[in-house]
Amino acid sequence: MPVAKGEKLEKYEGLSPAQFFYRNKEIAGFSNPARALYQTVRELVENSLDATETYGILPNISVIVEPVNEDSEKIKVKVEDNGIGVPIKEVPNVFGKVFYGSKYVLRQTRGVFGLGVKMAVLYSQITTATPIYVKSSTQKSRIIYEYKLFIDIERNIPFILSLNVYKKKDSWHGTAVELVLRGNFSQVKKRVEEYIKRTALIAPYATISLKTPDGEIKFKRVSRKLPEPPKIGKYHPRGVDIETLKRLIRKSNSKMTLLDLLSTSFDGVGRITAEKFCEWAGFNPNIKIKKLNLSDLEKLANKMREYNGWRRPKSITLSPLGERLLKEGVKNILKPEFVTAVTRPPSSYGGNPFIVEVALGYGGEIPSSDAPLLLRFANRIPLLYDEGADVSKKVINSIDWNIYKIKFPAPLAIVTHVCSTKVPFKGVGKEAIADVPEVEKEIKIAIREAARRLKRHLSRIEKMFEIKRREVTIKRYMNEVSRSLSYISGIEEEKLKDLLLRILKEDIKRRESSKAGEKIVKKAIVSR
Repeated sequence: MPVAKGEKLEKYEGLSPAQFFYRNKEIAGFSNPARALYQTVRELVENSLDATETYGILPNISVIVEPVNEDSEKIKVKVEDNGIGVPIKEVPNVFGKVFYGSKYVLRQTRGVFGLGVKMAVLYSQITTATPIYVKSSTQKSRIIYEYKLFIDIERNIPFILSLNVYKKKDSWHGTAVELVLRGNFSQVKKRVEEYIKRTALIAPYATISLKTPDGEIKFKRVSRKLPEPPKIGKYHPRGVDIETLKRLIRKSNSKMTLLDLLSTSFDGVGRITAEKFCEWAGFNPNIKIKKLNLSDLEKLANKMREYNGWRRPKSITLSPLGERLLKEGVKNILKPEFVTAVTRPPSSYGGNPFIVEVALGYGGEIPSSDAPLLLRFANRIPLLYDEGADVSKKVINSIDWNIYKIKFPAPLAIVTHVCSTKVPFKGVGKEAIADVPEVEKEIKIAIREAARRLKRHLSRIEKMFEIKRREVTIKRYMNEVSRSLSYISGIEEEKLKDLLLRILKEDIKRRESSKAGEKIVKKAIVSR
């Protein structure tokens, strides 16, 4: 088409992934110096935990946050772990290429997009022009390697400034990462400390230290038991779309039939189930999948989402903490008088498996407040922002706590943990879980179960206090009653007193339900 004389044409160009996130830092949580510093610590710590616990290694993680020289706005962040390390050839891409990593498989991980640490590198180089420093070594490697690199933003590739390789003198393995960025530590100090504290709660098998200009805090592991690591799984047919089908077909051979595809590529689908589906959906099970056109794929994806004969997604891709570890974490960090935990059976939404865990702590060092202290986690990630928008907050606000003998202000803390291959976050900030009906239902059931256990505990305490009050009241009049009975019966006063005491003890013993109940009472009496 001819261009009119004097007409101006728009200039069209593309953006690399690195350019896009450089221009839209807020999407990844790097909206200002304070939030960027918090996000950097969070991304590096989460990478360290994934590099250890997933591979059966008890995590030892060191975090250092300190100003560079006297420039209080120029902050150095260093995180070191004892994980599996990054192979020498992979380090540049892992830390210098957006959308590159080992997490693009169907299993529960803290990170999903392969973006977090790269955003920290981008923010570092655009605010301080300082390269990222990486030291790493794998478990079987005989060398240690150190990189300094930038991200080439226009081409989304790493730009290596230096590489230093030297022989190991000990058995060290893991990764140490150091970044310098513009940050505001005074504004985010409490957030960073709270993040580390909550991470220690949800990972009681980890030893984590945090060193800042204000001192050092260290959370030692209280358990050597690691949760069962997640396994790589298959897609569930109810969560499939056209692009997923196209990708699976591209990877298959030309002779594969629709029946073969369904029975080998999807979670919980055998040949009998696949045949029943094809009959229900009106597909020839023996058709070659390479012959399916876009219209066929659209119909197939829609029918797969509508079919009610699929089994629930398997939970092998998930790694819940478990009731025992969750209770140990709560005891170690919150130090309550009473703690209980509930891990719900696996459930699913939209073909995505998920498991809800809830812990409830009461009394002890938990401060009394007009509402429960809520600590939220998703795939073992502490969620510190946007609490009011989270489904857990909605559930807690909907519960009548008087039913469970809880009257506010009360020293009550509730921990909620949702683990899934696809956590339904409410926004790109990934700080609040959306109120998906299936997730909301599981959280409500778990909280109510934990609350019923607390109610039984509080009822037992009330009973123990009533027994103690009865004992104190009777003992108050013991001397007078013994003296009167002695005058009437002629029996020695001391003998009567001993007899009454024995009767009282037998009555108390009969009323007390267990030795555990006695301990609860003694603790409660001392605390009051």
